Amino acid sequence: RIFSFLDVVTLCRCAQVSRAWNVLALDGSNWQRIDLFDFQRDIEGRVVENISKRCGGFLRKLSLRGCLGVGDNALRTFAQNCRNIEVLNLNGCTKITDVTCTNLSKFCSKLRHLDLASCTSITNLSLKALSEGCPLLEQLIISWCDQVTKDGIQALVRGCGGLRALSLKGCTQLEDEALKFIGAHCPELVTLNLQTCLQITDDGLITICRGCHKLQSLCASGCSNITDAILNALGQNCPRLRILEVARCSQLTDVGFTTLARNCHELEKMDLEECVQITDSTLIQLSIHCPRLQVLSLSHCELITDDGIRHLGNGACAHDRLEVIELDNCPLITDASLEHLKSCHSLERIELYDCQQITRAGIKRLRTHLPNIKVHAYFAPVTPPPSVGGSRQRFCRCCIIL
Repeated sequence: RIFSFLDVVTLCRCAQVSRAWNVLALDGSNWQRIDLFDFQRDIEGRVVENISKRCGGFLRKLSLRGCLGVGDNALRTFAQNCRNIEVLNLNGCTKITDVTCTNLSKFCSKLRHLDLASCTSITNLSLKALSEGCPLLEQLIISWCDQVTKDGIQALVRGCGGLRALSLKGCTQLEDEALKFIGAHCPELVTLNLQTCLQITDDGLITICRGCHKLQSLCASGCSNITDAILNALGQNCPRLRILEVARCSQLTDVGFTTLARNCHELEKMDLEECVQITDSTLIQLSIHCPRLQVLSLSHCELITDDGIRHLGNGACAHDRLEVIELDNCPLITDASLEHLKSCHSLERIELYDCQQITRAGIKRLRTHLPNIKVHAYFAPVTPPPSVGGSRQRFCRCCIIL
């Protein structure tokens, strides 16, 4: 019973104490959850096979994240022996192919969470297999599996309608049609990551909003085709939204964020980096309507001024919620903004790279009120004085040019 609480490393150490402890430590019932990432990443397939034979039906959770030596053969043995597996992490196991998903489909019907990120050999055949054999699947991560197309998504959602979390980050072939399948078949969806799915437009995402009313987290960073229509659709259909990441979506404006803020009062994290059209108006709306805001990135939002930060510092989230604010490359921000933030007692970190009107003195004053805050800033070195009286130059030609 005591051994059942130990991690992999400790169990292996205990197994070396005596024969009796060896038997107890290596009993399959102690190996229900295994994460090899912090233990040994260069394991060979035979290690996985041995683990699966020893653990058998006891194993519920296995992480092989980053185990580059593990391939289809080892995972075939694993699937046959560990039929009660519920959580499987194969992130970065680049040797696996559709064969592994076919075997998981055959033998592991209780699978709920599967991470296949960066398994670039995975194709639509894997999604079809999972749809047929793993109906309980709730979370699927296929980030950077760039061979997946709308046909794979269509097959997946028809058999796995209970999906709650889906990461399609870097699946560059996906179009709006794929999102329409998700919106039509996945009403339980809570988390969706579409980062760098460059072909996505308003049409597909609006379908998601209308079909997935439980959505709490959406990442559409890098989907540069989307407009305020998305923010309006989120405001009208997804009132539980907590996380919104729309970095580099330069068509979004204050009008859309006003609708969003007025309807999504549970927002906690927003990444608006390079949403270059937004102004202080967006910050005013967030300060009024979003009392739970904890993390806000405004980097490269060059129209933001001290007045917007003043409203944020006086807003409902300021005193005991706001933890992180990123203001890199906001040229209009001055030390006055730091004064407005000094009453944000929960503030843990502020980013100020290339805010050229911020001074060391301003940061020092902020720290007198928030002594534990982490401030990340950059101050360009002072230009060296010109050389005097023909003496050797103290800096290079590049500095002269700059």
